[in-house]
Amino acid sequence: MKRYTHLFFDLDHTIWDFDRNAEETLHELYELHGLQALGVASKVAFIETYTRNNHQLWADYHLGKITKDALRQLRFNKTFSDLGMHPDLIPAGFEDAYVQLCPTKTNLFPHAHETLTYLHSKYKLHLITNGFRESQDVKLKGSGLAEYFQHIIISEEVGFNKPHQAIFEHALNLAGATKEESIMIGDSLEADIYGALNFGMDAIYFNPLKMPKPTDVPVQIHSLDELTRLL
Repeated sequence: MKRYTHLFFDLDHTIWDFDRNAEETLHELYELHGLQALGVASKVAFIETYTRNNHQLWADYHLGKITKDALRQLRFNKTFSDLGMHPDLIPAGFEDAYVQLCPTKTNLFPHAHETLTYLHSKYKLHLITNGFRESQDVKLKGSGLAEYFQHIIISEEVGFNKPHQAIFEHALNLAGATKEESIMIGDSLEADIYGALNFGMDAIYFNPLKMPKPTDVPVQIHSLDELTRLL
């Protein structure tokens, strides 16, 4: 691959293991709120249903189809509804409890710290995330990730979500970088990969589940430590 100066990373599902951290959080909240007694008989079904709904709502948020408030209002209400719970039985404050607890979890994808330490010695590293400021700050500090990144670009502060080209333009301007010397690394084909490629910036698709790679995506990795050999 060509020589780069600036590496731009996504955070959730790329470095910070969102699904694993969410699963730990949901296990705890399931017990804390007595969901079995409220009719949610299966913890596994609860987590699977939430994960499916949350992924879809985040995809809609990336594309500007729903707001932050709508995402937070819908993901558990829809999950409990899908599982047959009467709306009157939905525990008050469940979403708030989740938002408080989940970002404190510290599970990262394998080789995250080793890879970032290596790359930090050679490149200028930055984050571009569609996550929310109050959550991302807690994740970065608690996981010891903040020290690697010169700039942390958060979509709700910029006013545009990935894949909108304006957020990539803002990130490059902030970093003092050009498209030619920059590359985006992330898990979302729509937000990270096509967002960057359509902007004219190279991209690496982080694909730990080894999903089929579209033919128009030039480079993929299945593990973060592959970056130490590619870059």
